[in-house]
Amino acid sequence: MVLTTMNLYAHTVIFKQVGDERPYPTHGLTNRDWAKIEPRALRLNQLVTTRSTLDLHTLLADDSTIYGDLFPHVVYWQGTLYLEDGLQRTLRAALQGREIIHARVLDLSSYGIQ
Repeated sequence: MVLTTMNLYAHTVIFKQVGDERPYPTHGLTNRDWAKIEPRALRLNQLVTTRSTLDLHTLLADDSTIYGDLFPHVVYWQGTLYLEDGLQRTLRAALQGREIIHARVLDLSSYGIQ
């Protein structure tokens, strides 16, 4: 395989894109609703973040997932996977050298939201 500049970029970035907003409509899911969604494997470089900043204290804390869902929350909308919750956990996985995470994925089209 010949590595073009774009292929090389895709192999070296953590996320597909770093965003700073949630461009999709509000879905209204509660934590209990999210817990009903079976986690699935996703490549980190498929994800677009919805936050561009994070708290290093939270990232480096030993108990950073003790109060929340162990799986990040991802929203699939208009062909894009948006990382809604779990930026710290996902970045921690990347720092550990993992390219794949398990996350709960909400497909908004299955809820009739286009």
